[in-house]
Amino acid sequence: MTADDMTAALVERRRRLLGPAYRLLYDAPLHPVRGEGVWLVEADGRRVLDCYNNVPSVGHCHPRVVEALSRQAAILNTHTRYLHDTVLDYAERLLATVPAEIGNVMFTCTGSEANDLAVRVARSVTGHAGFIVTANAYHGVTATVAEMSPSLGTAVKPGDYVRTVPVPDVYRDGPEGAAAAFTRAVEAAIASLAEAGMRPAALLFDTVFASDGVAVDPPGFVAGAIAAVRAAGGLYIADEVQAGLARTGSHMWGFERHGVVPDLVTLGKPMGDGHPVAALLARPEHLAEFGARSRYFNTFGGNPVSAAVGLAVLDVIRDENLMDNAASTGRRLHLGMARLAERFPVIGHVRSAGLYMGVEIVTDAVSRRPSGALAARLVNGLRTQGVLVGVSGPAANVIKVRPPLPFGAAEVEIVLDRTARVLGDLEAQGALT
Repeated sequence: MTADDMTAALVERRRRLLGPAYRLLYDAPLHPVRGEGVWLVEADGRRVLDCYNNVPSVGHCHPRVVEALSRQAAILNTHTRYLHDTVLDYAERLLATVPAEIGNVMFTCTGSEANDLAVRVARSVTGHAGFIVTANAYHGVTATVAEMSPSLGTAVKPGDYVRTVPVPDVYRDGPEGAAAAFTRAVEAAIASLAEAGMRPAALLFDTVFASDGVAVDPPGFVAGAIAAVRAAGGLYIADEVQAGLARTGSHMWGFERHGVVPDLVTLGKPMGDGHPVAALLARPEHLAEFGARSRYFNTFGGNPVSAAVGLAVLDVIRDENLMDNAASTGRRLHLGMARLAERFPVIGHVRSAGLYMGVEIVTDAVSRRPSGALAARLVNGLRTQGVLVGVSGPAANVIKVRPPLPFGAAEVEIVLDRTARVLGDLEAQGALT
C-alpha cells in the first residue's frame, strides 16, 4: 500500500467514524505524530513548520509544561468545590496581568464555555437580551455562542437577539474613518435591537478580529463603539482566545492595545499550551450580581492539574521573554512580507500585531477584489512546502499566520522563502494574472 493509499484509508476511516460535520485542513491532509517547539513531525517523518496553531502557545510539548502537568497529575486532581493552593496561585497570577478593575476569575475548559458563561453573566447583570458581534465572528460551539458565530456557516443562523456589524476595511477605506465607522455600525445595531423591543446585554468581539480577516489598526478604533454600547446599558466582552497571552507583542492582552478596560474577558486553550484550560475574567461587581442569582460549577474547570499547567505557561512566557520575541519577530515577518508584496501584487495588504498576521490576497492591486481561490492555492502550496498557515475573512482570502510564540528569525526566513517559492511557481503557471 502506497503512502497515498494509507492516507486515503485513514480519511475514509475518519469519515466513517466521526461523521461528515468535521473538516480537514489542506488538500493533502496533515498527519502529525509528534510536536516540538514550532515544528510538527508527520507520520512519514517529515518536519513541518507550524505557523498556524496558537493553542500550543509556548510551543508544542514544552518540557516545563509537560513536567508541571505530569507532576500534579501524579499527586491529585479534583475540582473547585475543594480548596487548593495551586488553583488560587494561578488565579492570582492571571489577575496580576490585567487592569485592577478586573478582579475575579472563573475557570472553564474551553473558550466556548468561557464565552457561554460571559453571555450568562452579561444577561444577569444588565437584564437585557441583545448581543452585538462582528459579521464573520467565531466565539465557540455551544448552542448559545454558535448563534453569535456567523463564520460557522449557514447551518447556524444568528438568533433573533443577535445583531452583526462589519469590521472597518482599512485596506480599502483607509484608517482615518475606522473608529467612526465601527461606532456608527454598533449604534445602528443598538437601534435595530431597540426596534425589536430589546436592549444590548453586551458587545462581544475578538480583539484582533481574527475570523473577520484580522483587523488590528489603528489602535483604539473600538473605543467609541464600546462607549456606545455602555451608554445603552450593555457590557463589553473582550474575547482574548486569539489575541491574548503576549501574542500581540506590545501587550499581554489584545484589548490593552486599544486603551480600553473590558467588563468581561474570555480566555481559551492557549492558556494551557494545548491542555484544555480556559477562563472568564470579570469585574467583581458583575460577578456579585451574577452570583446572587446563580450558582456555577464546572467539574474540570479550575482543576489543580490545569492550574499547574497554566502557571507553567505564564512562567515560560516570562522567563523566555516571549512577549518581546513576538514583537521583534512579528516586525521582521511583517517587513519581509511587505517586501514580497512589492514583488507579488496579489498580496494586497499585510497587517499584523506581534505574531498575529493577516495577508490579504487579491486578484490585482487596482480592483483589490478578494481572491479566496488564490489564497487557497497559496495555503495548499505552502503546505506542500512544509509550512502550515490558514485562511480567514468572509471571502476566505486572508492568509492567517499565528505561530507558537517561540517562533524566531530563522523560521521567519523559511516562511518568506517558501511563500516566494509558491507565488513564483503560481506566477510561472500564469495563475497570478
